[in-house]
Parts: sequence; structure tokens; C-alpha cells
Amino acid sequence: MAPAHLGYPALFVLVAAESAGVPVPGETALVAAAVLAAMGHLEIGLVVALAALGAVVGDNIGYLIGRVGGRRLLERPGPFEERRRDILRKGEPFFARHGPKAVFLGRWVAGLRIAAAWLAGISHMRWPTFAFWNALGGVAWAASVGLLAYALGDVVERIFKDVGIAAVAIVVLGVAAWWARASRHRARRDIDRSGLR
Repeated sequence: MAPAHLGYPALFVLVAAESAGVPVPGETALVAAAVLAAMGHLEIGLVVALAALGAVVGDNIGYLIGRVGGRRLLERPGPFEERRRDILRKGEPFFARHGPKAVFLGRWVAGLRIAAAWLAGISHMRWPTFAFWNALGGVAWAASVGLLAYALGDVVERIFKDVGIAAVAIVVLGVAAWWARASRHRARRDIDRSGLR
């Protein structure tokens, strides 16, 4: 098991990086840390607090990147220019109508969790509005996902003892792959319904 002095910083960095727009397993890191807390290796309060802080910090970085350079990136001439400009044409009215909901609920959807902050910044959503819904979403997401994984941690520990770490690793990887695929599918469906494609 990773020692606590490595687990806490890794959790914060992975959650913050994913929230800023880097495709890394931030939510998986939260689940793993919460399970480790249930097994007595980490403190669940600190796990939830660091995940929430990472989510808020990362989203604010993503928002700033989107606000400062995202529009230029989408409007610059080159490959897929028309499609990129179409994202702006459809994204701005969408965020004008649904911005707070997208920022808050996007925490629980893999694709939107990575993109919502950028889209909010690109669409020039007001920062105080973004900051409020982002903080609320980050705390609610970290608490709900972290505490659920923590509650199921005893089950995972018993499975470790009964079938061994290799079998659990295979199952966890399978569930993570299924979860990622289902989240991507839901994100695509939500984007299609919103007219962003």
C-alpha cells in the first residue's frame, strides 16, 4: 500500500489535474483513497477535503485557461476550424442557459468533469457564478463519491483477504473500464441533447 505521505499528495494532484482538463484518473484516485481509508491506511476526512480542494483548484485553473486562451484556440484557422467555431456558437448560449447546472452536475460525468471548466471560461461565464457552483459541486462530489467508496471499503477488504489482491485488481479494473465507458456514453448523449455537437 502507498504510505499516507504519498497518497494524500497523489490524490490532490490527480483530482486537480483531471479537473483542469488533463485526462487522468482523478475520480478513480478518490475511490482508491477512500477504500484505503476504510482499511485504516488514510483518514477519510482528509481524503474528502483534499479531493474537494483539488477539484476546486483544478476547475479554476481550467476556467482560467479557457477564459484566457480557449477562445483563440477554437477560433484560429486550421483543421476542423468550422467545427471548433461551431462549439462556440452552440456552447455560449448553452452556458448562458445552463451554466450553473453544467458546472455543478458535470462533476459526476467523466467527459464533462474534464471539459466543463474550460467551456465555462471560453463562454465567459461570470467567475463569481462559476466559483460558487464549482465549489458546491466539488465538495458535494468529493463527499458523495468518497463516502460511498469508504462505506464499501470493508467489503473490498474482505474480498482482498478471501481471493487475493490480483483477483480484486482485475475486478476493479473491469469495473473502472465499464464506469469510464458508461460515463463517456452519458456525456456524449448529454452533449448531443444540448446541441453542442
